[in-house]
Amino acid sequence: MLRRRLYLQIYSTIIASLVTVVVLTGLLWNLFGRNQFDHEVVEIVGRLALLSLPAAEAPVGQQREAVQRLGKELDIDITLFDRQRRPIAASGVVSAPPPRSAFRSGRHRMRGGRVWALSLPDGRWLVADFVRRGTHRPLLNLALLLSSVALGVGLVSYPFVRRLTRRLERLQAGVQRIGSGDLAARVEVEGRDEVAGLAQSFNEAAGKIEKLVGAHRLLLANASHELRTPLSRIRLGVELLQHKPDEARTAALRQDVAELDELIDEILLMSRLDARSSTDLSQQVDLVALVAEECARYEQCSLSGTAPDISGDPRLLHRLVRNLLDNAIKHGTPPVTAGITSADDEVFLTVSDSGDGIPEAIHEKVFQPFYRAADKQNVKGYGLGLPLVRQIAEAHGGSVTIMPPEEVGFSIRVTLPAA
Repeated sequence: MLRRRLYLQIYSTIIASLVTVVVLTGLLWNLFGRNQFDHEVVEIVGRLALLSLPAAEAPVGQQREAVQRLGKELDIDITLFDRQRRPIAASGVVSAPPPRSAFRSGRHRMRGGRVWALSLPDGRWLVADFVRRGTHRPLLNLALLLSSVALGVGLVSYPFVRRLTRRLERLQAGVQRIGSGDLAARVEVEGRDEVAGLAQSFNEAAGKIEKLVGAHRLLLANASHELRTPLSRIRLGVELLQHKPDEARTAALRQDVAELDELIDEILLMSRLDARSSTDLSQQVDLVALVAEECARYEQCSLSGTAPDISGDPRLLHRLVRNLLDNAIKHGTPPVTAGITSADDEVFLTVSDSGDGIPEAIHEKVFQPFYRAADKQNVKGYGLGLPLVRQIAEAHGGSVTIMPPEEVGFSIRVTLPAA
């Protein structure tokens, strides 16, 4: 899909602005900035005047008549001077003689550019005064030129810039809504440029934040509920021990304390994994030896297969394997097998049992903290085993999948990247 890059949009805006400047400058120059054209016109007028005027040796009356006729036809004031810059004839207002600084050839500006002194080849001077045709204001014309260019550029670039800034403003409003506590806030993704990518990233980040906060709230609510049961048993046991010491009751209290300690440990581990706290995942781990060590803790549990080493945290990987085996022992049917294979820089750990498995309808629910199926309510545990397995696998860059049911048995596969 073609992406409309932001820098291309800005570049297009600049190009459009420059084109506008060129077009407006051409138009306004044609109207106001015609100095060079005036030079050429004055030069042509001088040549025509030379052709229209009689020779320098002609009678003064003849020269005066020619000058008056030329001034009338051109509608300007014309004064003819001899070689010594003395007036010979004039049409209209008599102009001042050319300054001594004017050279003997070419054309010279006088009185702010509205009066021109033309040096004729025969030594005479012809001074043409254009004031009658209107007042020339170069500063005003320049101000009008620049103002018109700025206005044109502003009109052309405004829709592009406004469209960009409007999307940024909506993104800012979304960030403010998130900051105010509205975790469901999202922004509309418009276009295919960097701003659209930023909006998409914002929506994804907002979704993750909402999911994380929701998971923490659920974890807190469920933890409060689950902690209440062993605490109630401990409180009751302590009260009973105060009236009648009993070794069996003391052992039960120790068991309740151990159970409570295990639950708190799992809750803290889940919170630490959620917060992405610093964990050293760079250690080389022999997964085969690690799984073999955990399998030795259970009866009717076997291991098969080989795989290369992986990088990770041995303590967390021990917990992952232990939770998988515990889940298979508690909720499945022995024997339990752990198979290790590898392919394409990935290592696969598959734990299988001979039980009926998990109904497909609750495949995702079993990875939610404290979830227990309706027929597993009396099984010892808190429903944190598989959620921790998924968190640990994802922390190592892997994933957990419930495999399709076989004819007999049930399997869960963990995929981890090889070292």
